[in-house]
Amino acid sequence: MTIALTRGVQPTIVDCELTYLDREPIDFHRAVEQHEEYEKALADLGCTIERLPSLPDNPDSVFVEDTAVVLAELTIITRPGAPSRRAEVTSVADAMRRYRGLAFIDSPGTLDGGDVLTIGRAIYVGASTRTNADGIRQLAQLTTSYGYTVRTLTTSSCLHLKSAVTQVAEDVVLLNSDWVDSSAFEKMRLIEVHPAEPFAANALWIGDSVIYPTGFDETSARLERFGIKVVAVETGELQKAEGAVTCCSIIVGTGPFV
Repeated sequence: MTIALTRGVQPTIVDCELTYLDREPIDFHRAVEQHEEYEKALADLGCTIERLPSLPDNPDSVFVEDTAVVLAELTIITRPGAPSRRAEVTSVADAMRRYRGLAFIDSPGTLDGGDVLTIGRAIYVGASTRTNADGIRQLAQLTTSYGYTVRTLTTSSCLHLKSAVTQVAEDVVLLNSDWVDSSAFEKMRLIEVHPAEPFAANALWIGDSVIYPTGFDETSARLERFGIKVVAVETGELQKAEGAVTCCSIIVGTGPFV
């Protein structure tokens, strides 16, 4: 069974943290509708939705991915780079205890889950404004004994590593090579985002499909030409908060070494 941990959109999302985008008005009710459509897409792909408690005072708490890194053997509870987000981790840790043993990133380390891309036994980590060298060091220390290798990547012009690259099939990544060095993924097949769609590299791989935001038609067509089934969801209001499709869930396989 696959669990998708999610958290509802809070009315305070209008006060979200922003790093690379200018603040725009966010239609809260439409954001809620879009998030519900996203959860339906997860459910349609076989995920069991588990809603985390609402956190009205935490504007970014819908973006649950940043609070945890889930591996087959354990879950690492992160220490988000934005101080305003650190209260989010307690409820995630409480939920994850049912599925995995826990380890924690401690001060002065910072680590956002959106900066972590695990492909097999390779863990790629973006050194960003939200993830620092000590957080990456701690992640390596916690995972090396399980056979993982941590590789640090530099990103530019984007919030997280997964803004620049995501895995979309067993041996395929979707990436914006202007934002991350594509040579780091030389053992994978590469799909480059369309040049006119720089924000199009974030996709959520579930089974034989990817959940993918509408509005990136050229890149979506490239995915489909590669034989990848695209499940389109609207995320325009969430994107104004620098959110994306991977951000809004923590995917947990409940079988052994999933």
